[in-house]
Amino acid sequence: MSIRSKLAWTFILLLIFGITAISSYSILFIRNYMLEEGVDQINKDTQWLVVTIENLSAGSGFEQAFREAAETSGYQLALYDRDGVLFASYPDTGLTDLSQYLRHDLQKTLEARNKIPLVQNESENPKLISYAYLPESNNAAQYIRVSQFKDQIYAPIKTIRWIIYYGMFISIALVIIVSIWISRYLTKPITQIKNVAHEIAGGDVDRQINLNRKDEFGDMAESLNQMASKLREDTKKIRKSAIKQQQFFADITHEIRNPLHTISGALELLEMDTLPEDQRKKYLKNAQKQTERIGRLFKDLVTLQRYDSDEYFIEEKTFDLAEIGQHIHELYDDKAEEKSVDLQVDTHSCKVLGDPGKIEQVVDNLVSNAIKYTNEGSVTLHYDAKNGEVKVQVQDTGIGISQEHLDRLFDRFYRTDKARSRDKGGTGLGLAVVKSILSAHGREIHVDSTVEKGSTFWFTLPAK
Repeated sequence: MSIRSKLAWTFILLLIFGITAISSYSILFIRNYMLEEGVDQINKDTQWLVVTIENLSAGSGFEQAFREAAETSGYQLALYDRDGVLFASYPDTGLTDLSQYLRHDLQKTLEARNKIPLVQNESENPKLISYAYLPESNNAAQYIRVSQFKDQIYAPIKTIRWIIYYGMFISIALVIIVSIWISRYLTKPITQIKNVAHEIAGGDVDRQINLNRKDEFGDMAESLNQMASKLREDTKKIRKSAIKQQQFFADITHEIRNPLHTISGALELLEMDTLPEDQRKKYLKNAQKQTERIGRLFKDLVTLQRYDSDEYFIEEKTFDLAEIGQHIHELYDDKAEEKSVDLQVDTHSCKVLGDPGKIEQVVDNLVSNAIKYTNEGSVTLHYDAKNGEVKVQVQDTGIGISQEHLDRLFDRFYRTDKARSRDKGGTGLGLAVVKSILSAHGREIHVDSTVEKGSTFWFTLPAK
């Protein structure tokens, strides 16, 4: 059973029980009220009849006058003499009904009450009975019995009961209609939210709930819309990440396959007995370079993997940039000299806060790239402290980078010129490693470049 049906039946049953209980109580209350009014009325009428009967004269006209009084009152009357013997009644229902004798104890009670009536209302007796003593009677009557069937008193209740029943039936019909309408009104947003939630769960995260309500349903709909919006964003990120991951593995496969082919080809040539010595050395050198390239590739991949998963990727401490500068100069001085490139490296003391090994890897990649893509001119590693921060800058006069490549320059395996980059032994991960390491430090890598004039890469670290 749906929540709408449950809610409707709950309203209907509760209200039907309520209406039925109120109607039953009303009928019972009216019945008791009318009986009380009947007792009060028979008491008053008995007092009137006492006076009337006392003033009737004995004789031939007594019976006629008594009958007229009985008909006028609308009650059943019975008269008893001084000994309690019945001698007149109207309408005549027989001695067994009115009792031929009035009990002696009842006579004493009535005499003690004088003219005050004694009303008997017994639940098992279908009649309401009133007795009274006539001490000043002008005839033989000394006691009077006034009675009335309770059904006569309850007669108006039949009409009232049907009025109440009609009202109850109409109320129940209205309750059913209103309950169904209210249940539809209350459950409509729940149904909408349920349907949209099922569609979102099925993958349709573009669904929205349009509820112009300021209650809890409106808040729930807004929360679900926010959840769907978040799911849309997460789905886009996951799809984008999946595409990047697929491209990433494709690039890794490609990057490894090329040097492996080169090494495989070199090994096949080296097996030739007639291969000249100079060619043998050349192929050995090529195989060694490709092996080093694969080693650098896996080193960079390990660095990126640690950045993605290791919360202790960075171990910050205070160190001196002079040590990195000196090491870089020793490492790349000969390579720069081979290309007739002027390598200028700052080696003055400048203490910063960071991970020295990771920062050296950043500087190493930037200087290596600068020398690699500079055919003439200079490569400069410069750093200086200002306003509590140290700016580290690598500048070259190389081939430069066009504006269209700057946005994706730090993506993994992205190359501005793939053929030339591979020819120079690049892994396509150097700048991605640079960005990852600096991001782990809470810093950014910046680049300014002009084609055929050179590039400048720079970042900052906190000075100590």
